[in-house]
Amino acid sequence: MISREICQRVLQQASSTGADYAELFAENTLNHAVRLVGGKVDSVHDAQIAGAAVRVFLGLRSVMATTVDTTEAGLLRCAQRAAEALAEGKAEVSITLRERLFGDIHPIRIVPSTISNAHKVSIIKEACAAASNENAAVVQTTGSLLDVDHHILIATSEGLWAQDRQIRTRLGVEAIAEINGETQSARFAPGARAGMELFDTVDPKAVGEKVARQAVTMAGAGYCPAGVMPVAIGNGFGGVIFHEACGHSLEASSVAYGNSQFCGKLGQKIANEKVTAIDDGTIPNNWGSINIDDEGAPARRNVLIEKGVLKSYMIDKFNSRRMGMEPTGSARRQSFQFVPTSRMTNTFIAPGNDRDEDIIASIEYGLYAKEMGGGSVNPVTGEFNFAVNEGYLIRGGKICEPVRGASLVGKGSQVIQKIDMVGQELLCGQGMCGSSSGSIPTNVGQPLIRVSSITVGGR
Repeated sequence: MISREICQRVLQQASSTGADYAELFAENTLNHAVRLVGGKVDSVHDAQIAGAAVRVFLGLRSVMATTVDTTEAGLLRCAQRAAEALAEGKAEVSITLRERLFGDIHPIRIVPSTISNAHKVSIIKEACAAASNENAAVVQTTGSLLDVDHHILIATSEGLWAQDRQIRTRLGVEAIAEINGETQSARFAPGARAGMELFDTVDPKAVGEKVARQAVTMAGAGYCPAGVMPVAIGNGFGGVIFHEACGHSLEASSVAYGNSQFCGKLGQKIANEKVTAIDDGTIPNNWGSINIDDEGAPARRNVLIEKGVLKSYMIDKFNSRRMGMEPTGSARRQSFQFVPTSRMTNTFIAPGNDRDEDIIASIEYGLYAKEMGGGSVNPVTGEFNFAVNEGYLIRGGKICEPVRGASLVGKGSQVIQKIDMVGQELLCGQGMCGSSSGSIPTNVGQPLIRVSSITVGGR
């Protein structure tokens, strides 16, 4: 993308007023998406994002400048703006860059850009047709196929010059069902850091059938009763509870500024001993995986909580200065236009030893939250509110009738202490996580878990 020699000159310019660290981040990203509504092509979207950012540190000060002009002259002007905004004066700096190869643990067999739109449309049509044919109550389907080819370059005043290419593919299907004038929608969007070989393991027909069944089930369901009760939260996207209610509070972007419920608690027991939580960017071809983070650090497997004890935070380079701790390969950004900060990759509660049937049987009266939806959280307090997309009442240790309109309300630091049963089958779900450094792909996951008591919102 940009030669080492040019990168050296740009970093020297960025350091010319006394910066103690300088970084150049450049990207060239191709986004492609095909969308169908009602089985017909609604849009074909292509976008290219290309540009660079120069960031400089001086102690606990940081400045970043961006440009879409990636010629040498344009990059030098960008570096000069950053240098002048950081400090005054002159400093002579000599920087030598050496290429570092981190390897690629995410092999791509079929690059999506080599596949025709017609073939992509046929995949979406198969999924949407399966949803429509699953039940006559399905009145509308929407499908999409997204592929991203994200090429980045990172050079730093510490001598690093590295590149990475990140390809991701994702199928999304939504179905709307109507029963007796009541409508409900369901969506499922499996994806991976993979090419079109994603569909060797993801069956479009099965995706369509799944969303149709969920939409129809919820359209015909009564409303969930409210109250404090035990809840079994399903595997897969159920992990969004930990991601939002606890994960963000373990990011240095909160911890370094004292804005986290878990500040100063390293080495302390903060969760039930059955809870081990991990953020792992090294899992081959997983949606949230990386080879290197957006500061050029190699991906890592970070054990956040081990048997209830807080072991680690997720730390980026700048906040590592505030915290006096080493970075953990957790710096991420949506694009060159965003300042990188600590973010999650693939975050999950590790499998336990409890059997799923025992978890359900242990609940005399409560809720089975089979599929979780979106919600909101305050990372300072950990207070959250999440919708349950597909829920069922549990009576006498058995899953009974479906209920809709359920939500889970609580506080992250309390909920992880009340997770007293953890199943054996880990499953992850794919999502996009929004924060100060933009929207990035993240995996969330867990086995089936039991929360001994939590406030359930309903009617």
